[in-house]
Amino acid sequence: MRANHNPDCKSSTKVYTRRGDNGETGLLDGNRVSKQNLRIEVNGTIDELNSWIGYVRAIDKEKIVEDLVARLQPKLNILCSDIAAPLGKAGVTEKTSRILPDWVRELEDEIDRLEKDLLMITRPILPGGSPIGASLHLARTVCRRAELLLVHLQSEEEDINPAVIRFLNRLSDYLFTLARWANQIVGVADAQDVGE
Repeated sequence: MRANHNPDCKSSTKVYTRRGDNGETGLLDGNRVSKQNLRIEVNGTIDELNSWIGYVRAIDKEKIVEDLVARLQPKLNILCSDIAAPLGKAGVTEKTSRILPDWVRELEDEIDRLEKDLLMITRPILPGGSPIGASLHLARTVCRRAELLLVHLQSEEEDINPAVIRFLNRLSDYLFTLARWANQIVGVADAQDVGE
């Protein structure tokens, strides 16, 4: 079925620019780099993480975790901008939104609050449970991959906001805790590794 065209709705920019057709993309400092550049791979992985958070929100019909994850998506967009704007480049640092150290403390406070409702872990937790819990576990693994790539990038280029790695590290802990909490709210026990 064809979508109706709204003459009052005008896009300010086109989705395509053709500037990346040769396998390059632009950073916020104006430099163009290969799309296989590690900085681009980190941002692609964060985009994947953001998509998983969007998926969690889409399947959360009862709004179990909506309030807790809705605020993450804008922060992940800022995270991508932070990484795409290398520190110390003239004209970039002062114009770019950055991950703030306070955001790490906010995640820690939220983890502490959620953990008060959870049973103590006595055996390794297996990813799974409810659809929301399992999807949060998937988001957590993507977050871990993004963190590992970012550590690699920092070791190569050393122009990364130090709050970014701390934020991703704490975010994966938060997603783990939130997956367990969501499972408990819907009455699904954590899957535990009982060994052989």
